[in-house]
Amino acid sequence: MSLFEINDKGNVIVHGQLDRDTLSKNFWESLSSNERGTLQQNKRCTLDLSDVERADSAGLAWLINAVRDAEQNGVSITLSKMPEKLQKLAKISNADSFLPVE
Repeated sequence: MSLFEINDKGNVIVHGQLDRDTLSKNFWESLSSNERGTLQQNKRCTLDLSDVERADSAGLAWLINAVRDAEQNGVSITLSKMPEKLQKLAKISNADSFLPVE
């Protein structure tokens, strides 16, 4: 199974673990040109994190970079259903203000 799936509305469902062992590329770099086009056409994207089993500081950095890279490409990202442990990690890392959590 892939780390994430993108539907035609630009919603992304993230699966499994967001950690240094599973993240080799930034979110935007991982997308195909077709997926990038879908997100840019919709101008918005929701990252559904409800299926994330575990995340470490690398996962947090991946999310921050996903928000940054998407915005640089004209796409507004919202993080949805963020696991409580990941929210706590963001808070103690002073990164929670960078993350558009709904």
